[in-house]
Amino acid sequence: MSGLIVWTYDWVPQGPRGFVRDLRLRWACEEAGLAYSVRTVPFDGRGPDHFAHQPFGQVPFLGDGDLSIFESGAGLLHLARKSETLMPPDPAGEAQALQWTIAALNSIEMVTVPWWFLEVTGAPDNHLTAWLQSRLDHMESVLKARDWLAAGRFTVADLLMADVLRVAKVRAFGNRPATESYVTRVTGRPAFKKAHADQMAHFAAADKSRPADNA
Repeated sequence: MSGLIVWTYDWVPQGPRGFVRDLRLRWACEEAGLAYSVRTVPFDGRGPDHFAHQPFGQVPFLGDGDLSIFESGAGLLHLARKSETLMPPDPAGEAQALQWTIAALNSIEMVTVPWWFLEVTGAPDNHLTAWLQSRLDHMESVLKARDWLAAGRFTVADLLMADVLRVAKVRAFGNRPATESYVTRVTGRPAFKKAHADQMAHFAAADKSRPADNA
């Protein structure tokens, strides 16, 4: 598995650190015990080679031998196929994990990200708030009834859902004790802590090579 390469930016500003989505792939590799390396593309002046691997000029993308996979969700599912820690081997467990992984992206993150963006940009009327509340209320109901989303244990679905829900503004929205307990439990895992610390250290080290007025 030494051929796994997680590609991220060489540097980002302070704000997104700890949330750049290469963390999802780092975390998955740590959970599964998959050897990987981290390589970088420039944050400034993104070039043709970057766009050849990620058509929107974003990160992460994942290298696995001759394969190059963009979008964090696709990368997670690719890694999950390599590990029963991330994906249950039985058809029912796999189906549960798959549906909740897609739900994290399509039913939750597609609402939380634009809502969060409007909040931080100071939009006078955030018309997505009712939609966000509805989706988070549904998740609260689900998490009141179970500790894990699929197969009665941690899977890739929990990794992704917790990463979506841990954004500070989303986490602070409303009174959702089951969701808060879930996020705390999942992000308390050693693999998350290591992946998060490694990403923070990566970008902090990059500060030293940048001009002071650009850092």
